[in-house]
Amino acid sequence: MPFTLVPLLLLIVPLAEIGAFIVIGREIGVFWTLAMVFATAVVGSILLRIQGFGLINRIRQETEAGRVPGRELVHGVMILIAGVLLLTPGFITDTIGFLLFIPAIRDAGWALIRKRITIVSGTGFESEHFRDKTQNSQTPTIDLDDKDFTRDPDPDSPWNKD
Repeated sequence: MPFTLVPLLLLIVPLAEIGAFIVIGREIGVFWTLAMVFATAVVGSILLRIQGFGLINRIRQETEAGRVPGRELVHGVMILIAGVLLLTPGFITDTIGFLLFIPAIRDAGWALIRKRITIVSGTGFESEHFRDKTQNSQTPTIDLDDKDFTRDPDPDSPWNKD
């Protein structure tokens, strides 16, 4: 989406929401319209909690299996966007938010953006799972000489509070 469409969307979406409020409010009344907006916010927060915790478990399982959880991370972003859209008052944003809670819709979104993004995995730590892979690697070992390292504390150090 070109960046020039963003200001246009920022104008069109609120106007469409106002129009939807007027049409729906005229049909079912102001009280029921506001009740529906409140109900979608409550249902959205419940769905966000349930699907969010499930997603965290899937990310943990993928990581423990040694795989990069790219799909799950993109699903997490989509669930976060869905939660924000459902907490935003409006029927159009609620519809888009509820659609993003459907895994098939998220998978379709993932299929569209998968080819456009690059997922880089790197570990800055060594754990039991990664130890077998890192021990056999050909990374150079850096050896320190005795003059490069001492265990005697420096008396002039600001960290030494004796």
